[in-house]
Amino acid sequence: MKKILICNRGEIAIRVAKAVRELGHIAVGFYTDSEPEASHLEYCHEWVHLKGSSNTETYLNIEQIIEIVKTHRIDAVHPGYGFLSENTEFCKRLEELGTTFIGPHSEAIHKMGDKAVSKQMAKEAGVPVVPGSTGEIESAEEAASIAKDIGYPVLLKAVAGGGGKGMRVVNSENELSNSFDAVRREALSSFGNPGVLVEKFIVNPHHIEVQIIADNKGNVFHCFERECSIQRRHQKIVEEAPSPFIGDDEELRLNVCNTAIKLAKAVNYNSAGTVEFIMGEDKSFYFLEMNTRIQVEHPITEEVTGIDLLVNMIKSALGETLDFKSQEEITIKGHAIECRICAEDPITMLPAPGQVNGFEFTFPQGIRFDHCIYNGLEVKSDFDPMIGKLIAYGHNRNVVIRKLDNALEGLIIEGLKTNIPLHKVIMKENNFKSGHYTTNYIAEVSPQEGVEETKKVESLFKKAIAIEMKALQEGRER
Repeated sequence: MKKILICNRGEIAIRVAKAVRELGHIAVGFYTDSEPEASHLEYCHEWVHLKGSSNTETYLNIEQIIEIVKTHRIDAVHPGYGFLSENTEFCKRLEELGTTFIGPHSEAIHKMGDKAVSKQMAKEAGVPVVPGSTGEIESAEEAASIAKDIGYPVLLKAVAGGGGKGMRVVNSENELSNSFDAVRREALSSFGNPGVLVEKFIVNPHHIEVQIIADNKGNVFHCFERECSIQRRHQKIVEEAPSPFIGDDEELRLNVCNTAIKLAKAVNYNSAGTVEFIMGEDKSFYFLEMNTRIQVEHPITEEVTGIDLLVNMIKSALGETLDFKSQEEITIKGHAIECRICAEDPITMLPAPGQVNGFEFTFPQGIRFDHCIYNGLEVKSDFDPMIGKLIAYGHNRNVVIRKLDNALEGLIIEGLKTNIPLHKVIMKENNFKSGHYTTNYIAEVSPQEGVEETKKVESLFKKAIAIEMKALQEGRER
């Protein structure tokens, strides 16, 4: 029995705690000054005070967490996603203590966390990469020279970036200088590293990612792909598995998945991770980055493969045998789609902090809801606005969309704005229903405009009811 500290909060802390308990270990959770009764604590055996309120004081405070690990004799640490999940220094500190980091070794985090290094490693491993700079570029003039060679449009992106931050599409040389400086500023502000790469921007792209799970015995497996092309500000909104764009092209599917394994083996990967690719209209694909952690959207892979990624991630870290012995045991059955439920305006898609004062749901069969919601939950601007993940599984894609459509109608969260109305529009929109969409979906299809139209219709409907009720009341009074 191991004492496992969960260095996170919200729905992912709950998900990790469930996996820890299933394996018979002790789940240890944090509470902070600003979240003394965090929802994940009821799933943990032990609670530890992480002093402070801000992220910097708490979940990003390596020194305080290391002291807690020592004081409470923690055997292993699971970082979840975000915060310190891809922090090389944190991983190294734990390795030096002899405490197990439930994730890959620090060298893999370092090599895959630096976009310039990971791109060079991908090239050396024979993995196709997007044409562009092989390392950090020093000036706007150098960027312009590379852009001239590979052709516009190009994408400027932070070397140490992630989560859609530090990225900008540039369509001409006239735009490049200002964009270069802006990306450097955002990169320095968000990641403490102003380094920038320049790459060819792929037109009408699809975001395809492959789930990897590896053990400490040299075995690397894939759990097939996910499509995450519906995004706003380079951040995902809806994800599905398998990819509707790849469809029944099994040769392409295996090519993408085996390419991901090739890269994972190049860094001696030994945990759960995701290799992300960008795929063009012609179905050529290029390496984007590797996320050396569990992904937000891992549940859809779990649904279609039956593999519990969190459980196997823990087993791998502890040197145990995984739940499966060969790649042949991992197959796709059915389809799954995930809607990220966020506290944000469904039209502007900007965060909308607030307090939940009403929460209930009625779901059809085949629905999974990973969440941290309860009456009284205060969603603060300090944290990511995602408060839940609504996942549907079914025999095929049409069945899944039908189930999600019904589940979204049955999900009620009051007291703050959420993006539930946006998901309702997307599930009914023809391009999405047919599976014909790219990462340009939000910009080109604009489902948020459908939300606005729906609100207008609802407003008129409410006014009509009010007028009718008033007329009935006046009729009674006569």
